[in-house]
Amino acid sequence: MISKNQIKIIRQLEQKKFRRLRNCFVAEGPKVVGDLLHHYRPEVLFATDEWQPEWSLDTTVLTRITDEELHRISFLQNPQQVLAIFPIPKQSSSLCPLSSSLALALDGIQDPGNLGTIIRIADWFGIDTIYCSKDSADAYSPKVVQATMGSLAHVHIIYCDLQQLFDTLPPSYPIYGTLLDGDNIYQQPLSQEGIIVMGNEGNGISEAVRQRVTHRLLIPNFHQGESVESLNVAIATAITCSEFRRRSTT
Repeated sequence: MISKNQIKIIRQLEQKKFRRLRNCFVAEGPKVVGDLLHHYRPEVLFATDEWQPEWSLDTTVLTRITDEELHRISFLQNPQQVLAIFPIPKQSSSLCPLSSSLALALDGIQDPGNLGTIIRIADWFGIDTIYCSKDSADAYSPKVVQATMGSLAHVHIIYCDLQQLFDTLPPSYPIYGTLLDGDNIYQQPLSQEGIIVMGNEGNGISEAVRQRVTHRLLIPNFHQGESVESLNVAIATAITCSEFRRRSTT
């Protein structure tokens, strides 16, 4: 049984201000919730009888509800057995990237689906840190969390001033940026450490951040006639990360 007050609190978590106020976020579905349970203890779990955890679970956080009640609290068109509320992880106090590793920096990514997909891509390619500009979408919104398909548990998300971050790096530290006036990524040397910057869906990388890019990259268009002007930022991220990782295995 779920109370009206619990329903109200859950529905409020769709808004960033309430997520920050309560320092928690919503995750849904066996896959997303299951992956997060490996790393975080939920504040509360609401599940139908159909959902059975794969391992022993603290029953004090579990409330069994009906399908109708799950529909009332879910942010999905088709609710999937379980909804959980998790604490938002504490953000790392250190902004310094690890040596000999790749990180992503997202400059003004606005679409929740794009952000969630990029987090999933980072996880796939073994990139465990993403720096987000403060005007990027919130990684803990329900739409982003669902789009990550559980990868949110494996990737550190750090919101910061990207200009300040880049200004603290050694002059020799590589900052790669995907730009329309960049050089063909397939013809450029790529290191196995550095930060890869991906820009806003409509405007690309901001001018202030662009000035700090040390290696300008372009994913070339191989179409001979008229074609799209640019790639979706999540697709561009996947192509870029794939090329970096391909170099490390050749």
